[in-house]
Amino acid sequence: MLFNSFQFLVFFPVVTALFFVLPHRFRWVLLLGASCVFYMAFVPAYILILLLTIVIDYGAGLLIEGAQGPRRRLYLALSLGANLGVLGVFKYYNFFAGTANALLHWGGSPAALPLLSLLLPIGLSFHTFQAMSYTIEVYRGRQRAERHFGLYALYVLFYPQLVAGPIERPQNMLPQFRQRQYFDYDRVVSGLRLMAWGLFKKMVIADRLARLVNEVYDAPTHYRGLPLLVATVFFSVQIYCDFSGYSDIARGSARVMGFELMQNFDRPYFARSLPEFWRRWHISLSTWFRDYLYIPLGGNRVALPRACLNLFIVFLVSGLWHGANWTFLIWGALHGAYLVVGMLTRNARQQLTERLPLLGSPVLNVALTYALVTFAWIFFRANSLPDALYVIRHLFDPSEALREGALSHGLGAVKVFYQRYEWLALAGALLALALVETAQARVAVGGWVARQPTPVRWALYYGVVLCIALLSPMERVQFIYFQF
Repeated sequence: MLFNSFQFLVFFPVVTALFFVLPHRFRWVLLLGASCVFYMAFVPAYILILLLTIVIDYGAGLLIEGAQGPRRRLYLALSLGANLGVLGVFKYYNFFAGTANALLHWGGSPAALPLLSLLLPIGLSFHTFQAMSYTIEVYRGRQRAERHFGLYALYVLFYPQLVAGPIERPQNMLPQFRQRQYFDYDRVVSGLRLMAWGLFKKMVIADRLARLVNEVYDAPTHYRGLPLLVATVFFSVQIYCDFSGYSDIARGSARVMGFELMQNFDRPYFARSLPEFWRRWHISLSTWFRDYLYIPLGGNRVALPRACLNLFIVFLVSGLWHGANWTFLIWGALHGAYLVVGMLTRNARQQLTERLPLLGSPVLNVALTYALVTFAWIFFRANSLPDALYVIRHLFDPSEALREGALSHGLGAVKVFYQRYEWLALAGALLALALVETAQARVAVGGWVARQPTPVRWALYYGVVLCIALLSPMERVQFIYFQF
């Protein structure tokens, strides 16, 4: 069930109304049942796999808490093994088997591993990591094992963040599920306002940009120069609006019922460095890797070469988490390389900045960070490694544009997909996004809107809703991160 679908438009108010009507002791049953319905709207049978891992992790948490010595580590290993095993079979087996078959073929061997015809369960990487955080926290003694099976199942299945995060921690969600939630008008309005902004970013900006980005990146060899550059820049905006839009809808829908999910994005394209970018982008995943992989590997408390290796490993795994494809692996490796080079050159860059203060300009650093991130997005978006390499080789190719004229050739390939009013709609939406993101650095925009006079406030609300209704493409586009 997509957040931007008619089904959800019916599902959400019905579930929310029932939530506030029912007595507190029955609400977890409603939310658990609604979350199962939400998940089964994609591929019903896969709910069985999810329920199996929930049973395993619930039992593992109790066993870990009650055990002593090596048995605690054994039960943790069994829990993590079950989760990673499901992830490996459905998401990674064909990738590694295909790579092994290619190596066998290259070596002249006729042997080949069989490939599986399995559909990847929606949001598998997200709820797997959320489940693993529970057993790890119980093992570390930071979380008591949950005795109430229904509440633990709800922790994994809670529908707002089930398929694309934020990847929550048990310390945040389990206590909230036990608390009695009351209807609060201001909180409900705040949640609906956040949902509307998320839908605006997704449907008015991301889905509109997707039309051109998909057209170019689905057949990149048909283009050279300007269309490739425009599509690449557009994708950087598309993926941000698509994913942060989902997170806003998830957080808003949870807030309406009284639950607070963690913030997943904090204006990442305003980052002045790559480390800062990763403190602002997909925060729930970045902190997950920090707490459960980077720090256990030694973090930066070890010698510099080992710290660089730890960092590179984390981003290599992050690339693989996103998808079983060489393009995602290279995307992660590229970000790892960025950060390793940054660590190795930190002192030299500081000395250079002292001599040339202009290099410390915030605008210059933001632009450079954005350029590096956007370059890496080429590998993330390309359907294959050859496609990505083609885009890179021809991204700034001026030959045909110079020969036939940039406006007649380069922009002509772009203009095919948009009429003039669509460009105006897109420009207006991007301007609104830029204004909100810029203002967010100084003031909480949602709070500012709430303090405005009633006519102004409701004019803004109706304006956003009308934009969503009138400017969204007719076709419904799936959220990008659903594939992970």
